[in-house]
Amino acid sequence: MKIKIYRLDKTLPLPEYKTAGAVGCDLYARITTKVAPRSLAKIPANVIIETPPGYMFVVGSRGSTPFRKGLLPPHGIGIGDQDFCGPEDEYQVAVYNFTAQEVVVERGERIAQGIFVPVEIAEWEEVENMRKPSRGGFGTTGHK
Repeated sequence: MKIKIYRLDKTLPLPEYKTAGAVGCDLYARITTKVAPRSLAKIPANVIIETPPGYMFVVGSRGSTPFRKGLLPPHGIGIGDQDFCGPEDEYQVAVYNFTAQEVVVERGERIAQGIFVPVEIAEWEEVENMRKPSRGGFGTTGHK
């Protein structure tokens, strides 16, 4: 799959798949960013990506980032839409510092990973009621 990409800082690498079996490509911090303790921040990822029709670009934490840095995405993942590719649409990695210390993310550091995921757009069919029995609420699967 060929993907159009624009790097704001050409001295930093393109997103990279580090192994032959990797499904996520590493994204790099464009600037050094300080994240205050127990605070949110956005880290510019240096890329504008034209996600092809039928896909979304999911941005998630690298597996080592919470352990090495004490940072997590506050909403779990970021979802890149197919029309998020204008000249000002640089991907930003939202992070939450769950430590009691300031965390510094250095320019050029691998801070997140991106994955292209196929999607379908729903066509809604509104009905007057749902005919299947209710299951219950959160955490009720398998309970009697």
